[in-house]
Amino acid sequence: MSFFEIVLIGVSLAMDAVCVSVSNGISLNGNKLKLATVNSVTFGIFQGIMPLIGFFAGSLFVNIFSQYSNYIVALIFLILGIKMIFDNLNKTQDNICNKITFKLLITQAIATSIDALAVGIGFSAMKLNISMCCTIISIVTVILTFIAFLLGNKIKAILNNKAEIFAGILLILISLKTFLSNFI
Repeated sequence: MSFFEIVLIGVSLAMDAVCVSVSNGISLNGNKLKLATVNSVTFGIFQGIMPLIGFFAGSLFVNIFSQYSNYIVALIFLILGIKMIFDNLNKTQDNICNKITFKLLITQAIATSIDALAVGIGFSAMKLNISMCCTIISIVTVILTFIAFLLGNKIKAILNNKAEIFAGILLILISLKTFLSNFI
């Protein structure tokens, strides 16, 4: 597999994390470069670790896990999206933006990187250099999620106090897409 093909795999794996990063960029206040860095590095680490786990786990647990993974991910994003909308509608104008905790960020990173686990299993079957693949996937994810977070921050400036509702709707749409992918 070529370098370019691995980069394309990294881009495709990062797309859910990119959407969530836009949502996080909309939701957070503070030092945007610091927050964007923490956000993107967290997603990058998990996008790189999951193929490694899949590579070494092989097909040991994939049949059990793959049957329910999309439902779990869809449920997580649905709950997060509804919570963001609910929190926005119940807050005062002065305190409109949510704080995303590190625990929540880890949950998001795990949920968006589950598909990378299966990719790692494929890498194992192809006997690829897993350290190179994981590094490329991580770097691609860090770059894309950093840009997405900053884009979300720009969207927040445009949408003002309705930005968190938009972010919640975005997460609900990701949930719906994930759930429906089980049937398509």
